[in-house]
Amino acid sequence: MIHGLAVQLDGALRLTSTPGRGTRADLYLSVTSLPAEESEPAMPASDAPPQASRARILLVDDDVLIAMSTAGMLEDLGHEVIEANSGQSALEALQSNSGVDLMITDFAMPGMNGAQLAIEARRMMPGLPILLATGYAEMPKGATIELPRLGKPYSQVELAREIGKLLHNGDTRPATPA
Repeated sequence: MIHGLAVQLDGALRLTSTPGRGTRADLYLSVTSLPAEESEPAMPASDAPPQASRARILLVDDDVLIAMSTAGMLEDLGHEVIEANSGQSALEALQSNSGVDLMITDFAMPGMNGAQLAIEARRMMPGLPILLATGYAEMPKGATIELPRLGKPYSQVELAREIGKLLHNGDTRPATPA
């Protein structure tokens, strides 16, 4: 989990272990002197992401740290987040939460990958917008569904842009009221 966090934040993890003395974990992260709101490059107005109204988003990722980080970004953007850690738990969440406006899913998960989950989710909710968050540059063989993709690691700005596109481009499902 720590390695996943380091990779997501463009850092590094070094583990050293000495028998009888224990294990040491060094986590290296970038440091900046800029205020947090200036750390993202300013986008020209024409490149600004469409502003999505508050939405109920089902977030599916088996990596706890990535799920926590993404859920935090989504909540900071004003969205309500429902978390699931597997394809099966995501399908159960869709059955019990009919007001889901968007699903964001990892691709590589044990048991049911993100493409398989998307197919099943679309059977349950045909108009559901789905965003595939993946570290794969190209989809592995056997991925039989075309979905918008967000490459890992991603920033909050990139996440907001993709959500805005999905919720404002041809989707007739209303966002969940604030």
